[in-house]
This record gives sequence, structure tokens and C-alpha cells, in this order.
Amino acid sequence: MKDFLSISDYSSEELQDLLDLAVKMKAQYFAGGNPPLAQGKVMAMIFQKPSLRTRVSFDMVMRHLGGDALYLSPAEIGLGKRESVADVARVLSGYVHVIMARVFAHEHVTELGEYASVPVINGLSDFNHPCQAMADALTIQEKFGSLKGVNVSYVGDGNNVAASLMYIAAKLGANFTIANPEGYDMPAHAIELGRKLAAESGSSITLLNDPHEAVKGAQAIYTDTWTSMGQEAETEKRLKVFPPYQVNADLVAKADKDVIVMHCLPAHRNEELTDEVADGPHSVIFPQAHNRLHAQKAIVARLLGVA
Repeated sequence: MKDFLSISDYSSEELQDLLDLAVKMKAQYFAGGNPPLAQGKVMAMIFQKPSLRTRVSFDMVMRHLGGDALYLSPAEIGLGKRESVADVARVLSGYVHVIMARVFAHEHVTELGEYASVPVINGLSDFNHPCQAMADALTIQEKFGSLKGVNVSYVGDGNNVAASLMYIAAKLGANFTIANPEGYDMPAHAIELGRKLAAESGSSITLLNDPHEAVKGAQAIYTDTWTSMGQEAETEKRLKVFPPYQVNADLVAKADKDVIVMHCLPAHRNEELTDEVADGPHSVIFPQAHNRLHAQKAIVARLLGVA
């Protein structure tokens, strides 16, 4: 693994290996701390979009592993504007040991990977959110033992988070169902790839518009904000379209009795997810957020070749 750009780039075995390492490193952390595997290593963190979880979790990954992280704001780089992506990649490769980038356009992170001589991690792009998917998978595995045969239902916008969740579900044998309003589907190429991956693992991909139908038998219900960063002009329109897709007590009651409710955060409470559910017995949204730290430790350690 040179880079970590999309879940679909890696085999089921590689992904499960990362999850197993994440489990080990999480246990180490709670048993007294991780060994300084990344001592002397520095991560450059490029941000075009703000983030609480991505910035803090990656910063703490490097601290826990004995390394350091350097935050680079949009004003400091102007990725693809002030300086070409290729030049940024080549310059940073001479300064740091790994690059994490949270970008708008997926081609920016793939171009960083192409021109950087150090590993590049996708901290989010418009195409997918692979680090979030690893934390999601770790959370599901902790609840059910593995992803094989688990019914995962996503309710809401067919966005980048939905795509990554679909890919990791398909890779690791979970059955993935999505319910979204008409016109808010995942891109056709993402669905086509998801179906191909599911066929290889023997799992299923189901596309619906009815959220109540989608959660029948669900063991995990997942939702995300109805308006992602960069779509702010559509907020008013989306607030009229998405209310039937709210994850509330009525919807959760139609799922498996032991269902877990997931959200990548930040949540717009009482829009896509009610307070009652977010703070209720089925919610794992905060353990899920904390698992970003442990999943990303595994990713960084593997890319740096230290574990």
C-alpha cells in the first residue's frame, strides 16, 4: 500500500488486515499507550475543508505514535490555485514522511498521490471518505464480530460517505441498502463498482427510495447531513425534500431490535437525526467518531511500514 485514497483500491484481505491492526492498536492504547512506531516522522495535513474529527484524530494519531503533524490551511497552500497540485506534492515529499489531504475534488488527492514520493491519505474528497469507512467498519465489527452478512442500511443523500460505506460493506461481505430521494442517488459509476465488489464477496447492494422499507431487518442504520460542504446553496431545497428520511424513533423501531445507529458527524440534530435517537440506546455515533483515531493509526502505521 503506497497510498490510501479509496476503499475500492484495496482487497478484502488488506482491509481486514487494517481492521485487525486497528483492534490491536486500540487495545494497546487503552492498556497504557501505543509504542512510538512513528518516532521522528511528520505528517503534513492539507485542509481545503474544515473538520473537527479529521484534524484532531490525525494529529493525535501522530502524537500517540511518537511523531508529529503539521496543519496547512487553505490560505497557506491554495491547492491547485496558488501552486499546482503536482508541485505541492513534490515539495512536501522533501519535507515530511506522509501527507493527509482533505479536499473538495477527488482528482486533487489522486494527483497528490501520483506526484508525491511519500504516502498520501485521502482525508475526504467529493468521491469518497475512506478513513471514515474504516472507522465505520471497525464500529460494526466491534458490535457484530465481523461485517460478513451484516445488514447495513444508509438513509439520506447518496454522497461520498455513502459510497465509501457501500464499498467497505461490499468488500467485507455486508449487505448494503440505501434509501434516498429521487435525484439524490449516488453516481452511477459508484453504484456500478459497488455491485461488482458485492458480487465478488457474495453480498448484496439494494437501491430504494422508501426509508421504511430500507431499514427492515437492518442491523446498522447510517445517516449523514442532508447538505454537505459545498452544497450550501441547495440547503433550502434539500430541507423540503429530505424530512421523510429523518432517522427517528419510528424508523429505528422498524429495524432489528439490536440495531446500531451511525452518523459520521457533524450532525444537524433534529434534521437527519433526532436527539432521541442520537442520545438513545441504539446510538454508537460517539464510539464511531472515536474509532477514527484507531482506524487511522493502522492506516498510517501500514503506509509508513512500521507495523
